[in-house]
Amino acid sequence: MQESRLNVVLYLNQFFGQVGGEEAAGIGPRLVREPVGPGRALVSMLQSGEGLIGIVVCGDNYFAEQPERATAEILELIEPLKPDLFLAGPAYNAGRYGVACGALCQAVHERFSVPTVTGLYQENPGLDLYRQHTFVLETGDNARTMAPDLERMLVLGRRLRAEEPIGRPHEEGYFSRGILVAERSERSAATRAVDMLLAKVGGRPFESEVELPTFAPTPAAPPVRDLRQATVALVTDGGLVPLGNPDGIENRAATRFGHYSIAGLDQLDPANYEVSHGGYDTAFVKADPHRLVPLDVAREMERAGAFAHLYPEFLSTTGLANPLENSRRIGREMAEYLKADGVDAVILTST
Repeated sequence: MQESRLNVVLYLNQFFGQVGGEEAAGIGPRLVREPVGPGRALVSMLQSGEGLIGIVVCGDNYFAEQPERATAEILELIEPLKPDLFLAGPAYNAGRYGVACGALCQAVHERFSVPTVTGLYQENPGLDLYRQHTFVLETGDNARTMAPDLERMLVLGRRLRAEEPIGRPHEEGYFSRGILVAERSERSAATRAVDMLLAKVGGRPFESEVELPTFAPTPAAPPVRDLRQATVALVTDGGLVPLGNPDGIENRAATRFGHYSIAGLDQLDPANYEVSHGGYDTAFVKADPHRLVPLDVAREMERAGAFAHLYPEFLSTTGLANPLENSRRIGREMAEYLKADGVDAVILTST
């Protein structure tokens, strides 16, 4: 790789960096000087005076489990390269990879004051975490469009480096960064709002000036016929796990859940538990796990006859920065696990 007037550095995870699959997700950061994976396609897109001067590869688990350390190590690898542009991914709908891409784009921009670009699917947890700190191009949910997505990232990066004006998100294909730009309009805000309302009521097309998230409605489950005859389970997405986190539940964008015995217990001993969650101050739960998994009160209710039986395990995962589809999958797996064991209802606690 030769230095040039536009020095590009690319970040890839272990899979796209061709180190390995999930078995290699724990590898630490390394600098690759020759094009690998998507880097080969990127080299073919470069113009005269542009060069791919380095590819940084890091395992998804390594970054997810120690993001501060991984970021510091990657910045140290990048610093001698003196990049003019940093591209990460694209990561599509890969949660751990997307979070790493977003975090590194923010860190690289803050450290080296160079443009950064990544590409993510709309449900990737990295999007909402880092969209305000970098340009995130909208992609599909898989790598079938890798080459055109990389080219879009490179083109946008060139324009940012040249300090060219960048248009609106829907015009340029990137996700909104939450930045409002004042524009002069001949119609007042009140008039525009009423016009949009009338268009909506009348079934005509309209475009809101404020981007709002949309979610499909989730129907409520039917009520338990007689709670006094029911078996009830305790479930949490707040990340309470036994000391040592035996199932390796990630502290964000979790891919699994754990189930842990509470048979014969009336209390949770704080010395036996920890919290794997990066989205809230866990000190209060560490001091008293019942703030998240209310075993003490549940036992009182069981003895009082509020329900027949408390399920002898609690289920736990981490809800932070998880795409909807992945959250739905984990929820279905939890429900199937509990239903297969005769559970009738769940008390779900969150942060």
